Amino acid sequence: MLDTAVLAQLKALLPAEALLTDEEDTRPYECDGLTIYRERPSAVVLPETEAQVVAILRICHAARVPVVARGAGTSLSGGALPDRDGIVLSLARLKRIVAIDTLARTAVVQPGVRNLAISEAVAAHGLYYAPDPSSQIACTIGGNVAENAGGVHCLKYGLTVHNVRRVRGALITGETVEFGGESLDSAGLDLLALVTGSEGLLAVMTEITVKLTPRPQLAQVACAAFDDVEQAGAAVGAVIGAGIIPGGLEMMDQPATRAVEQYVHADYPLDAAAVLLVESDGTPEEVADEMAEIRRVLTASGATSIRVSKDERERLLLWSGRKAAFPAVGRISPDYYCIDGTIPRKALPRVLRQTAVWSKEFGLACANVFHAGDGNLHPLILFDANRAGEIEKTVAFGDRILELCIEVGGTVTGEHGVGIEKLSTMCVQFAPDELEAFHAVKAAFDERRLLNPGKAVPTLQRCAEFGRMHVHHGQLRHPDLPRY
Repeated sequence: MLDTAVLAQLKALLPAEALLTDEEDTRPYECDGLTIYRERPSAVVLPETEAQVVAILRICHAARVPVVARGAGTSLSGGALPDRDGIVLSLARLKRIVAIDTLARTAVVQPGVRNLAISEAVAAHGLYYAPDPSSQIACTIGGNVAENAGGVHCLKYGLTVHNVRRVRGALITGETVEFGGESLDSAGLDLLALVTGSEGLLAVMTEITVKLTPRPQLAQVACAAFDDVEQAGAAVGAVIGAGIIPGGLEMMDQPATRAVEQYVHADYPLDAAAVLLVESDGTPEEVADEMAEIRRVLTASGATSIRVSKDERERLLLWSGRKAAFPAVGRISPDYYCIDGTIPRKALPRVLRQTAVWSKEFGLACANVFHAGDGNLHPLILFDANRAGEIEKTVAFGDRILELCIEVGGTVTGEHGVGIEKLSTMCVQFAPDELEAFHAVKAAFDERRLLNPGKAVPTLQRCAEFGRMHVHHGQLRHPDLPRY
């Protein structure tokens, strides 16, 4: 529980409806998209201005109260899991598009602005915001920056870090800071790249300047079917090896494709072991030439059929299936666990093969969805949290996949972040001195370790206790979340 003096200060600062303390009001904030971890905060605050954010941080810093910043709560790594002794600082009400500069091709937005809302706001100018996570209709730009989100078009147009120019925010002390600038480069250390993907550990964002991209004249997507999953994986490398950088290059195996088809009716080939979606965009002449080369490479790689979108409606329908993979799988299983790891493209066949072996070993079905072009895996492990032992089996299966990603030269996260989910596998990827260096960076920004404590970087003690978790009412809980 919060100290009464702290509550009194927050009550004096905020309207009554912007400070939530009752259980029924704070319960919706107990988890993010990773629902197997839950913790109810002592309070939730919903500021509407940067000045209120700064004042809240100063109050919490002085009283040593932990603060967890939260956007839309779509994180899939437990990055917005509350601290039981702290507050959740919701940025949902900071949702104003401050300025649009069509000449500089930038937009200044508050952190609570939805990803898709940026593209909607600039569509009349022939522009859009390129990073497009599957949750783009709901996720916020502040959360995207915190996790360095990607999307189906990140291969050609980059992750969030490649599409953000400036971030303004506040440290836990209430000091306002800016990272980056209006120009393509800025003086000093590249702290913009540091804060992007920092998972709320370093600062609370209050304003973000994003880069806007001109919409291509034409885009087409090829839907290629393969009889063998490993063959489809090898085809991904063949496309890139041919010198083609598609607008998007995605892969789904048969379990994922069949689940999606029931949901969006995109007319995917259901008899295929795997499907590749390969997009070309640019001028009509560029698209025609590139699509011809894509067809050639896919045919040579063993594609049994190739269907190219005839118009924009069909293109969007094909992509809607890929973007709806997570909710589609949710319709056919009581629960699912989405893994996020990244591997070299050449390792894709091996990882697919081994994942299938483990799926049988654990007795858990797994639907595979990939940002195949940049090696970002999203295996979806299907389970039932009401069955004894299935949560533990599911997490163990997921950890094996992530450890394999490390073994083949990849990393434990591509775009979902570490959060609370991947602390154990961080112990596998990084040596103790590397983890200590991460803690030193954290301490430079937040000496008292109050911003999003217990996330992203494990303590050496946590690594020594590798895998120590216990179950409470069907959810994994961490009652002793480590402080840095």
